[in-house]
Amino acid sequence: MTNKEQYIAWVATQHSLPIFMQPWWLDAVCAGKEWDVILVDSEELTADSEQKTATSSKNIVAAMPFLLRKKWWMKWIAVPQLTQICGLWLDEEREFTPEELTTICTKVNSELETLKLHYYYQQFPVNSPCPKEMEALGFKVKERVTYRINDLSDLDRVIEGFSKNKKRQLQKALSLHAEGNMTAEEFYFFHQQCLAAKKKTISYSREFLLVLEQKLRHHKQSQILTIRNADKQIYAAALLVWDEKQMYYLIPAINPTYKESGAGALLVLEALKSAREKGVKFDFEGSMIRGVAQHYKQFGSTPHKYYSVEKYYKWGFRFALLWNWICSRKYR
Repeated sequence: MTNKEQYIAWVATQHSLPIFMQPWWLDAVCAGKEWDVILVDSEELTADSEQKTATSSKNIVAAMPFLLRKKWWMKWIAVPQLTQICGLWLDEEREFTPEELTTICTKVNSELETLKLHYYYQQFPVNSPCPKEMEALGFKVKERVTYRINDLSDLDRVIEGFSKNKKRQLQKALSLHAEGNMTAEEFYFFHQQCLAAKKKTISYSREFLLVLEQKLRHHKQSQILTIRNADKQIYAAALLVWDEKQMYYLIPAINPTYKESGAGALLVLEALKSAREKGVKFDFEGSMIRGVAQHYKQFGSTPHKYYSVEKYYKWGFRFALLWNWICSRKYR
């Protein structure tokens, strides 16, 4: 079995695995590109591994799926589009000693070195102990924050935790209503128009979204919410995705013409209702942008730390990135 085949079998046992690390998600967001996975098995945690058998899904203790990019003479690992987390995942059914964590990360580092990369960048799961170990191995680790609402059992109490400003916005939105019948293609063009009104460009293609949404629809793990007025005019929309633990506010889009209507606050409230119905927590999908973070905080969310892990293997890659920026092109 290939590493990917073993990984596909193993993830069925990992009920807390984020949606962003599911094989079918990676198939969608890496369509036309190459993704693979590094595996660590239990026998590699023992001092004597001479009798090690072939890795199987039954003895995998850690896995790190990754998107491998190639251009010219360069190879690098990057985070796929719309993918918050895609780093090293530890078997959720096992407790690891500090020594075992060191062994796992050392093994992963060795595997990365065999790829002869120019650059590596991933964002590890929330509460992962691995970034600290990777930092000791020479990787640069940076703290990031996502905002979550963990308890949606009492929605009235959740709303009570909203800021005065958000409560006022909800009052403004009383004439608006939520619907869930927008197609992925309609959502794409709506998002594109919202960004164009702010003189910004969309970061993903129509084809990319359609492929992803098709996978999401097959697995029944997505919803497109819209906020409309009585005349069916769209004020705001959001693509929501979820796994067994979290719902993610993946792509919100608000028409700037109606930014004072309260549609943005109503969109979040309706998303929270959807998460509550599914019995999962709500994740605003993070933002390191101060204004966006402040917006999420006003809904009574709490910050949760996660970490990016980065390493330049060949410093010439920095110059390639600079040239890429100058030419207004993207390595994504």
